[in-house]
Amino acid sequence: MRIDIITVSPELIQSPFEHSILKRAQDKGLVSVHFHNLRDYGLGSYKQIDDTQFGGGAGMVLMLEPIDTCISELKSQRDYDEVIYMTPDAKTLNQGTANTLSLKENIIILTGHYKGVDQRVRDLFVTKEISIGDYVLSGGELAAAVLCDAVIRLIPGVLGDETSALTDSFQDNLLSPPVYTRPASYKGLTVPEVLRSGNFPKIDAWRADQAYERTKNIRPDLLDD
Repeated sequence: MRIDIITVSPELIQSPFEHSILKRAQDKGLVSVHFHNLRDYGLGSYKQIDDTQFGGGAGMVLMLEPIDTCISELKSQRDYDEVIYMTPDAKTLNQGTANTLSLKENIIILTGHYKGVDQRVRDLFVTKEISIGDYVLSGGELAAAVLCDAVIRLIPGVLGDETSALTDSFQDNLLSPPVYTRPASYKGLTVPEVLRSGNFPKIDAWRADQAYERTKNIRPDLLDD
């Protein structure tokens, strides 16, 4: 998979990709991530990338032309499955979306900034808009990092145990069951006996029951799906 991220602040987003699972995925050659500073495509000697809104109002807007130039240059080099815009006024990211995107080959992610992007960018180029929650961030960089983490970890070979992602919360519209490790007893709290029994059919049944109960109590909305 190749991911191209267009951003006003590349230094803000690069760090998560230099550590842990995201770094190992790149080192293994399973994904390549490329950052494109929108200011490199800015207009004039000042490399302008934003301007005031038509109709007035507070907040600057990212201009159409620099984004057009950047995306057009990338598209001239390869085909892209998706051009994703990170914005709070979009459908919220969920596990199903992450699963689908993990099957793609080439993705562009455009991060918003200031008051957002000129609407014509969304009309002309964007194929999918994603939010990570009903709140506003200073820019879309951190949201893009969240999206990439959710997607990249699903690529076969990224995780040490490929079955691990299949038992994550939300994969079956259920939250994960409780998990335990050593010691078996600590300050009067003990690991459920079934998990120490070695009876794997019973363990699977216990986990399924716990996942359902946790979902019913914490996120009953997931059961409606």
